[in-house]
Amino acid sequence: MIFNLNDPSFILALHDIAAREPERLFGSFDQRPLTFGQLDRQAEALAAYLRRELGIRPGERAAVMMHNGPEAIAILFALAKAGIVWVPVNARQRGNGLKYILEHCDPAVLFTDADMWPVVVDSGAAFTGKTLLLGGGEDTISEHLDGRERLDAPAPAMSELYALMYTSGTTGKPKGVRVTHAMMAYALKSVELLCSIKPGDVFFQWEPFYHIGGAQMLLLPLFFDVRLSLTERFSASRFWEQVNASGATHIHYLGGVLQILLKQPPSELETTHNVRIAWGGGCPSDIWSTLQDRFGFEIRECYGMTEASSLTTFNAEGKPGSVGRAVPWLDIAIHDEQDRPVPTGEPGQVVVRETQPGVLFDGYFRNAEATEKTLANGMLHTGDRGWLDSDGFLYFLGRITDSVRCRGENVSAWEVESVTQQHPDVEECAMIGVAADIGEQEIKLFLKPKAGRVIELRELYLWLKERLASYQCPRYLAIVDEFERTPSHRIVKHCLPTTLHEAWDSQRLH
Repeated sequence: MIFNLNDPSFILALHDIAAREPERLFGSFDQRPLTFGQLDRQAEALAAYLRRELGIRPGERAAVMMHNGPEAIAILFALAKAGIVWVPVNARQRGNGLKYILEHCDPAVLFTDADMWPVVVDSGAAFTGKTLLLGGGEDTISEHLDGRERLDAPAPAMSELYALMYTSGTTGKPKGVRVTHAMMAYALKSVELLCSIKPGDVFFQWEPFYHIGGAQMLLLPLFFDVRLSLTERFSASRFWEQVNASGATHIHYLGGVLQILLKQPPSELETTHNVRIAWGGGCPSDIWSTLQDRFGFEIRECYGMTEASSLTTFNAEGKPGSVGRAVPWLDIAIHDEQDRPVPTGEPGQVVVRETQPGVLFDGYFRNAEATEKTLANGMLHTGDRGWLDSDGFLYFLGRITDSVRCRGENVSAWEVESVTQQHPDVEECAMIGVAADIGEQEIKLFLKPKAGRVIELRELYLWLKERLASYQCPRYLAIVDEFERTPSHRIVKHCLPTTLHEAWDSQRLH
């Protein structure tokens, strides 16, 4: 399967389906039906307004900082129809991190929920684009979604940008991944391979739209005879009730979601569902069989990055502990620190090469240095460690770079440390990941006070909560007199203790 990069975008499928079957269900949001006709009308009306009234040109950017909701879906489709580049912004972002993204992407327009607008203002972000709000007394989005105008303009080509997705999977500032329409099409074909899609399948989807995992699912009904059952967020207490009500055949998981479900009291609903497959990343091999036996579904693991059209490998064979083999349009290898291949079974950095054009991204937005490093020698250097067995199955070993995987998010040490060091009592700090009770990791932050100052840990934590996204806030805080350093005066992080007994635990506040 090769997508012709000169062909028009798959977004044309939305109008084609709406014209033939306007009442056909795209899916539902919290059990409220969403039809193709409704979404196409709203998307066309908003696209026409953006292009004609606001004068936004194809290729310009639109930042969207919103919770999951039907309006957010219509906005995404409107941008694709108009050729405007969608910049999804994590709804939990705030402070310097939010300021950087909004200023770096330089959007022509910002869409946001009314209750998030104060967070944008507090970040101090300076941008000159228009602002459209949803909800409250100054709702300017709903009226344009309810319009009746249509956009008479050609669809963008598959090779053109669909989105600019900011990721903080490595050290340093967030990087804007240039995602084309073709990359999203490859992402959907990967989901088909992983999930063994059948006509009439229903996907229960809770993941935020601002993640590639959630974003790709919004396009699935354009390609396949499936429906989406969408909700705003994951809820452990309501999960099986929602899944049963939706008739879902597939559920998605990340991080500690599966462990959280295991900790819930057994109920009849967890065995009377229609789910065939639970798919995602981060299922520990030691609970693989337990999950399948208790809940009666099949575990399907995968691995990937936004930079490589979302999914790089898929495990449809059910091999516990592995994230699977490469999708047909990508090739994976394991390299050492000199970028040389290592023998089968030895660990190293996962590198990815495309076997068909347009699968890998062509670079980060306005960041040539990071692009050159990541795409060295014609391959995507993932920054992840892993190893391959003799059958080509990949086993993921974690990040090489200075980041932590916490609550389903990659948290860059730079993001946390750069904010912490602005506190008047902090001279230096260092962030590491430590074991979590549930999920991937928790953040432990070490702090060196300025001379003559005392760091009050509770006060510092509350200060950080106002300036960091919730998933970036450290759970554990520890004071140090001095850091061990390399000859180049860098902090030696691998020597910092991962023990927790001596650390202040923020959960004591709750």
